[in-house]
Amino acid sequence: MSLSFDPAEYKQQLEAKRVRLVELLQPFNAPEPTVFASPLEHFRLRAEFRLWHQDGQPYYAMFEKGNKHKSILIDQLPIASRRINELMGPLLEACRADPLLGRKLFQVEFLTTLSGEALVSLCYHRPIDDTWDGAAQSLAEQLGIMVIGRSRGRKRVLERDHVIEELSVNGRTWRYQQVEGGFTQPNGHVNQHMLGWAQDAAGSNEDDLLELYCGNGNFTLPLSTCFRKIMATELSKSSVYSAITNMEMNNVENVTLVRLASEEVTQALTGVREFRRLQGIDLQSFDFGTVFVDPPRAGLDPATLELVRGYQRILYISCNPETLAANLRDLSSTHRVSRCALFDQFPYTHHMESGVLLERRP
Repeated sequence: MSLSFDPAEYKQQLEAKRVRLVELLQPFNAPEPTVFASPLEHFRLRAEFRLWHQDGQPYYAMFEKGNKHKSILIDQLPIASRRINELMGPLLEACRADPLLGRKLFQVEFLTTLSGEALVSLCYHRPIDDTWDGAAQSLAEQLGIMVIGRSRGRKRVLERDHVIEELSVNGRTWRYQQVEGGFTQPNGHVNQHMLGWAQDAAGSNEDDLLELYCGNGNFTLPLSTCFRKIMATELSKSSVYSAITNMEMNNVENVTLVRLASEEVTQALTGVREFRRLQGIDLQSFDFGTVFVDPPRAGLDPATLELVRGYQRILYISCNPETLAANLRDLSSTHRVSRCALFDQFPYTHHMESGVLLERRP
């Protein structure tokens, strides 16, 4: 499914995505999408590499899709952030030079930010203990990074297991804790466009927002300025902890965070079932006029579709335009698409993120 990396072909590839989205949304009379392009290079803030040993020396390697035995040795990756590319060579040289760092090292994972931080995870096919710590600490100081060591059943954190990202959205800077191994949007520049578009589409409201699949609060923080209150839901414990931290870091006080799956939210709001996790939360105090969803690739399940249909406005961010179109077929009898956007999170691939604002028909 991948396309070739050739910046000269980027505009043509992006136009093909726009045409595809327009075709998928044509049955719903959607307006022309606003298109948010990606930087041509150095846009991906995360990358992981397997190490391939040749003549006794390790090299960064990537593999052809579907073929784990066909390695492609690389020393730079143009789609990865400049910080990742700066670190690749010196880090590998240090691991080659020091057996405490390099012995049975099989994978290196980079997590960087627009704000300049870098966290590197070194993954081993051997136990690591405090004898590893000294060498790893020297590496961290030498390269100006944070380092984590991973082996079977063990995780050694020298400083912290997260980076702090700073995203600029419509003139305001938001700070985010992004945890190693947790989900974050990989294309920071386009993520800023996504957040800005969602904030503009939401507008200024005197009622409340229900947010499903809130993750670490990526959209929750800027959307908190658009509503009286937000009830945000997320099932992953680690994401909930990050979301709480992010709200505290940004002094956001009008969000109630609930650890529930979308199906459980439906049961709670329709009175089908009570949850201990909702104790102390007065659901009747919320006046939801808008629901925000950013579902997985499978889209919204039937129960959640029926839940969101009950709201005046539905703000929908999608990582799969096919399931978005399928969901819109179910929602088009009650809602119309009033705004639409294409976010090119993944240049040089067929994947695209899109957003629509649905408003209830008169």
